[in-house]
Amino acid sequence: MKMLAYLAHGLAAALLLTSGPVAARPAPPAANVATPALWRVQDADTTLYLFGTVHVMKPGVDWFRGGVKAAFDGSDELVLEIIEPDDPNVMGGVMMSRAMAQDGVALSDRLTPEAREKYRAAMAANGLPVPAFDRMNPWMAGMALAVAPLAKMGYQADLGAEKILRSAAVKAGKRVEALETVEQQIDFFATLPMEQQVAFLNATVDGLPEMETEFAALLRHWHAGDPEKLGKSMNGSLEATPELAQVLLIGRNASWAQWIKARMATPGTIFVAVGAGHLAGKGSVQDQLKTLGIKARRIKE
Repeated sequence: MKMLAYLAHGLAAALLLTSGPVAARPAPPAANVATPALWRVQDADTTLYLFGTVHVMKPGVDWFRGGVKAAFDGSDELVLEIIEPDDPNVMGGVMMSRAMAQDGVALSDRLTPEAREKYRAAMAANGLPVPAFDRMNPWMAGMALAVAPLAKMGYQADLGAEKILRSAAVKAGKRVEALETVEQQIDFFATLPMEQQVAFLNATVDGLPEMETEFAALLRHWHAGDPEKLGKSMNGSLEATPELAQVLLIGRNASWAQWIKARMATPGTIFVAVGAGHLAGKGSVQDQLKTLGIKARRIKE
C-alpha cells in the first residue's frame, strides 16, 4: 500500500504538523545535496514551473538550490496546495469539526476483529488514546497514525518544502496562492464513504511496520529527481485501491491541470509546488495536462 502510505504521510503531515512560517536557515552541508525534479509549462507570455514537494524532511538536505532555486527566484508568484493558517489551533478546530462521528458508532466497532486488534496495538505503540478516537471517524485515526511516527524517525515539519518555499516567497514579496482550501483538503478524507475510510485506516495500520523503509525509499527517489521510480512504487496500490486513488490523487490532479490550463491565459511566471506524488505515476498532473494538449517539459540540472 505504498501509494496510500505516501498520501497518508504526506497529506496528513501537511494538515496536522502545522507550525506557521519558518525563519530562513543556513544551507546544510553539501554532502547531502538533493536534486528533485522540476518541470516547465510555457507559452508565448506565461511560464509555469511544476515542483514536487515533500511535507516533512530530516535536517541536512540541501535541495533549495540550482535549477529549483533559479526557477523560484525568477517567478512572480508561488502557488501551493494550501496556505496553512499561522495559528495551528485554526487547523485543529476545522479538523475536529469534521472528525467526530455523527452516527454514534464507535470506531473500533467498524473494524473486523483482526483489524481491530491491529489498530489498537498500533494506537498503543504510538501513544494515541483509543477511547478518544472511538468517538471519531476512521479517517481521523488514520491521519493521526500516519503522522505519529514521523518525529521518532527524525522528520521535521518545519523543514518541509512548502514551509521553506512560503517563507522565501514572503521574504521576497512574492504573491502566495493556493490550489485548495484547508477545508477542501480535510473534506477529501472526511467525505469518503465509510467503507473507504475504514480501508484507509486499515491500509495505514498495515503500512506502519514498513513505513520507515518505504517512506525513506520514496524520499530517496525525490532526492535523486527520479519520478519514474517514485511512480513505479506507487502504481501497485493505485490499481489495488482505485476508489481512494481517484479521490485523493487522480481527481485532484485533473482539477489542478484544469487550473494550470486556465492560468496559462494570464501572462507571468508562476512556481507551483505540490506533493511529489502528484507529479509521478499514472494519472499524474503531467498526464492530465497531456490530455488537455499541454506539454510539461522536464528541466534537467
